[in-house]
Amino acid sequence: MGCEQAPPCILSCVLAATGRPCRHQFPVCFWSKFRVCSQRPSRVLGDGRVLRGNLGHREPLGVLTALKALSPPQASCPSFPICQVRCCERPHGRGLASLTFRELSHLWSSGPAAWEAGQAPGDCKNVRIDPSSLSFNMWKEIPVPFYLSIYFFDIVNPDAILLGEKPQVQERGPYVYREFRHKSNITFNDNDTVSFLEYRSFQFQPDKSHGLESDYIVMPNILVLAAAMMMENKPMSLKLIMTLAFSTLGERAFMNRTVGEIMWGYEDPLIHLINKYLPNMFPFKGKFGLFAELNNSDSGLFTVFTGVKDFSRIHLVNKWNGLSKVKFWHSDQCNMINGTSGQMWAPFMTPETSLEFYSPEACRSMTLIYKESGTFEGIPTYRFVAPSTLFANGSVYPPNQGFCPCLESGIQNISTCRFNAPLFLSHPHFYNADPVLAEAVLGLHPNQEEHSLFLDVHPVSPCLLTCGG
Repeated sequence: MGCEQAPPCILSCVLAATGRPCRHQFPVCFWSKFRVCSQRPSRVLGDGRVLRGNLGHREPLGVLTALKALSPPQASCPSFPICQVRCCERPHGRGLASLTFRELSHLWSSGPAAWEAGQAPGDCKNVRIDPSSLSFNMWKEIPVPFYLSIYFFDIVNPDAILLGEKPQVQERGPYVYREFRHKSNITFNDNDTVSFLEYRSFQFQPDKSHGLESDYIVMPNILVLAAAMMMENKPMSLKLIMTLAFSTLGERAFMNRTVGEIMWGYEDPLIHLINKYLPNMFPFKGKFGLFAELNNSDSGLFTVFTGVKDFSRIHLVNKWNGLSKVKFWHSDQCNMINGTSGQMWAPFMTPETSLEFYSPEACRSMTLIYKESGTFEGIPTYRFVAPSTLFANGSVYPPNQGFCPCLESGIQNISTCRFNAPLFLSHPHFYNADPVLAEAVLGLHPNQEEHSLFLDVHPVSPCLLTCGG
C-alpha cells in the first residue's frame, strides 16, 4: 500500500510538551485509527529529533501528522481513537503533536477540537473563539464537509385522494447535497461575545444520491395551500378573487415537479399575481422552492459567547437577530433562546450533559438528552436523542402549550414564524407521534432505528460525527 503526503493542517490538537499530563513521559495526541507507512527525519526541535508519519490512504478517517521529539529516535504508532492522549517514553527534549484529517464523509458538523492537553475546561485557550486561538479559522470556515440528505414522499394516488380515499405515498431518496458554510461580518463585542452571519450554499451529489434532480415527484401544491391559508382571515371579496385566480391559472391541489424545482424553485404565475395585488403577503418575489431562500443565504445574525472571559459559556447564544428571546410563541419558556447555534458545544461532555441549541429553521430551541455511549469507526461517542416530548402537544406535555394551537401530538405547527404557511415539524414517518397520524396515510412505517433524531458526539472534542432523524 502506497503512502500519500499529509494535506495542510485542518485541525490541531496541540500538546504542551512540558510533561504536565504524563509527568516525565511525552504526551501524544492521536486522531481516529491510523497506520504509519513511513517515518523520516524532518527537522530538529530542541535537542530531540522530529519524525513525521504519513497515513496510508485506505484507513477510514484521516491523515495523521505526528511530530514527536524522540530519544532514541524510534517510535511505535499503533491505532488509537480520536484525540486520545497517550504517554510515550521521552528521557529528554520537547515535543509537539499536530493532528490533521481529510474529509469525513460521515461527518455532518464539527466543532473545534483543539485544546491544551491535561488542562481543565476553564483553561482551554485553544478552543475559545479568539483570533489568536488555534481553532479560530476552523470555527470561521468549517473545513469538514456537511451533507444534507433529503427524502420526498411521492403521492401515488392524487386523484383518489380528491375523491376521499386514504393517501398512499412512496418514499424517494435520499437526494444528497454538499453544504458549504462560512462565517462573515464577524464582530467581537465588549461583553465577551462575537456576532456573525453564517452563509450556506448547496451542491447536489449524484454519486451519493438514490436519484437525480430531474426525477419527478407528485406532492401537495404547497404554494396553493399557503395562499389559501393566508386568505383565511381576509375579507370574502379577496377570497373570491383568489379562488378565481386558482381556476384561471390552472392551479391544482397536487403538483408534479422535479426534485430540482421543488428544492430550488420554479416559476409560478400565482406568485406574480399575489405580489401585484397583495404586496408583502408572500416572502417570495421570484421562484418558489422549499430551499430557495436557504441557498446562498444566512440564517440570521448570531451573537455567541467566546469563552475568553468565562469558558463555561463558550458557544452559548446570547442573541439571535438582536433578540434575547423570540416572539413567535405564546409563553416565555417557548420563546427562550437556549444553548448554542447547533454546530458546536463546550468540550469535555459527561452523561449528565444535554445538547441544547437554537434552530432558526424550527424557530425554537431544542434539547437532546444522553442515551448511551458507543463507537463510530473505533471512535468513542456519546449518543444524544430527542425526548419523546419534543413535538408533543400541550395536553400530553404541558410545557409545550406555548407552541399551540396544537393538533395531534407529535407534530408542531410553525406557521406563526413562516408567514402563516401551513408548515409543521415532526419526526420522519410521524415517529413518536399519535398513531392516528401514521395510520391516516398508507406507506408510512415509523420505527426508532430509522426515524429517531439523534446526534453522535465525541465527548471530549466534541466533534459531531453522525446524526439521524
